[in-house]
Amino acid sequence: MVNGLIGKKIGMSQVFDENGRLIPVTLIKAGPCVVVQVKTKDRDDYEAVQLGLVENINPKNIKKPIKGHLEKAGVGTVRVLREFKPDGEVEPGQKVTVEIFEGVEKVNITGKSKGKGFQGVIKRHGFGGGRATHGSMFHRAPGSIGQCAWPSRVFPGKKLPGQMGNKKVTVKGLKVVGIDKENNLLIVKGAVPGSRGSYVFINKA
Repeated sequence: MVNGLIGKKIGMSQVFDENGRLIPVTLIKAGPCVVVQVKTKDRDDYEAVQLGLVENINPKNIKKPIKGHLEKAGVGTVRVLREFKPDGEVEPGQKVTVEIFEGVEKVNITGKSKGKGFQGVIKRHGFGGGRATHGSMFHRAPGSIGQCAWPSRVFPGKKLPGQMGNKKVTVKGLKVVGIDKENNLLIVKGAVPGSRGSYVFINKA
C-alpha cells in the first residue's frame, strides 16, 4: 500500500486510558484518499505514490492541467495532491483509507503552523526585556546585536524580530491512540501543527 495519508485537522479533545489517566489527543480526518499516479524508478528516476484527498469541490475550481491529470488516472475531484513512499503494490484509482494505520504505534505529522505575523524578540524568542520602571526607556527591545570595531557586523542567525509561524513543521513520534474506520478518524496523542480545518500529511514513523 502506501506509507502515509493526507488528512484534515478537526481539533483537540481528550480521552481516558485503561488506568483512568486523561490523555490530550488531536482528531484528524485521515482520508479517504485515492491513488492518482504511481511513479517508478525507470520512468521518473524515483519511486513514489501520488495521493489525492477526496473532497466535494466544484470542478470549475480545478485548473485545467490538474483536471487533465486526474481524468487520465480516472479519478474524481480532489483538492490536495501529495507524494508518499510506496509500501507495496498500488494502482491508479485505488482507494486508501485510515486502515493503513491499523497496528501502527507512532506517526510523523507535517503541517503549516499558525501564522502570528511580525513579532518582537520577547514573543518570538522569549527574551526577558528590560526594567519596566519609570525612566528606563528599555522595555521590550533586543539590546546590542553586534560589535563596535571588529567585525562590525551582525552575525547570521541572530535572534531578531521577524515573521513568526506560518512555516512547515513536522512533529515526530506521535502515539496513535485509536482509529475510527467508519468516520475515517485518526486519534493521536498530543498537539499537531496548524489550525482547525488545515491539511496535514501523516507518515508512519
